[in-house]
Amino acid sequence: MTEDYFHLASDLEQIKQQNLYRSRRLVSSPQGVVIEVDGQQVINFSSNDYLGLANHPNVIQSFQQAANQYGVGSGSAHLICGHSQSHHALEQELAEFTGRDRALLFSTGYMANLGVISALMGRGDHLYHDRLNHASLLDGGLLSGARFKRYKHNDIADLQQKITEKEGRALIVTDGVFSMDGDLAVLPELATLANDKNAWVMVDDAHGLGVLGETGAGVLQYYGLTQQQVPVLMGTLGKGFGTFGAFVAGSDDLIETLIQKAKTYVFTTALPAAIAEATRTSLKLLITENWRRDKLRQLVLRFKTGADQLGLQLMPSESAIQPIIIGDSKKTVEISEALLNKGFLVSAIRPPTVPKAEARLRITFSANHKEQHVDQLLDALAGVLDD
Repeated sequence: MTEDYFHLASDLEQIKQQNLYRSRRLVSSPQGVVIEVDGQQVINFSSNDYLGLANHPNVIQSFQQAANQYGVGSGSAHLICGHSQSHHALEQELAEFTGRDRALLFSTGYMANLGVISALMGRGDHLYHDRLNHASLLDGGLLSGARFKRYKHNDIADLQQKITEKEGRALIVTDGVFSMDGDLAVLPELATLANDKNAWVMVDDAHGLGVLGETGAGVLQYYGLTQQQVPVLMGTLGKGFGTFGAFVAGSDDLIETLIQKAKTYVFTTALPAAIAEATRTSLKLLITENWRRDKLRQLVLRFKTGADQLGLQLMPSESAIQPIIIGDSKKTVEISEALLNKGFLVSAIRPPTVPKAEARLRITFSANHKEQHVDQLLDALAGVLDD
């Protein structure tokens, strides 16, 4: 057998030739608006820490205190000996926060989506996915073995044509805020169609929780939709909450079903209790400190206004995610590197994360950004894009 039996080297070279090669950067500072990357201090416009809670002193203090009480590791899965009082309290608080009967913690959002869809759906059932859904939702659908159809992005007419009255269960699955475009799912229309077609709706609100809604309860609060209208809600804790992990919220029967059948819950170690306790603190901050959401909206508006004055073509997003389509992958990487040289970390997003010829700069904002940071970024973009 040759050393490169699986053609790894040639495959990697092909990825490089297509300007799609991904490299990690070494961060040597806490997460924040200003971070140190590869030894360089930069203003960070790439983080999903939308509310600026990842390095909040109260959150850190809660983590440290819980680590002193529980240690670092959970020791086992939730169903064996890994489910602490801190986990249990956080689940109850997340259920109340989202207006649902119960919540269930998962170790990551990817695992939550895999576990939920494969637990609820099987052969003979029918899944309907927005074409721009996150990879974890698509993989959950493939893992389930259900019949799988993708509808055009936010296109209710296309979905209506694809949904037919068939035997088996039907589940419509969508992002709440689409992570690479920043726009919102048309959830009221999806919920109405689901009701007409005797289907359920599942929403991955990873990028809406904390940011949208009066108290930050996400896209469902923003639209005023109930548990009955959208039975399955998945949310992550590593973005607006600033910590780590994920949860699913819904009816008592849904949560009990996942405890029994979701393999990514049953067969994995619980996230550390210290993380759960830190998240309880970030949840309190998220709810009570409305200024964070207000500030975020003001910053986004300032950026959009400035971008319009510069003639930059933004995507139709009102969220903290503001992408600029460049198109060519090589050019997108070059612009990202040029911005880095000017002291700004802005991610270059390329296929297969986004469709072909839609490579983009994905600019994200935090409540901890200052107006001067936004203005400095706009000046840098104007200079780089004119070169």
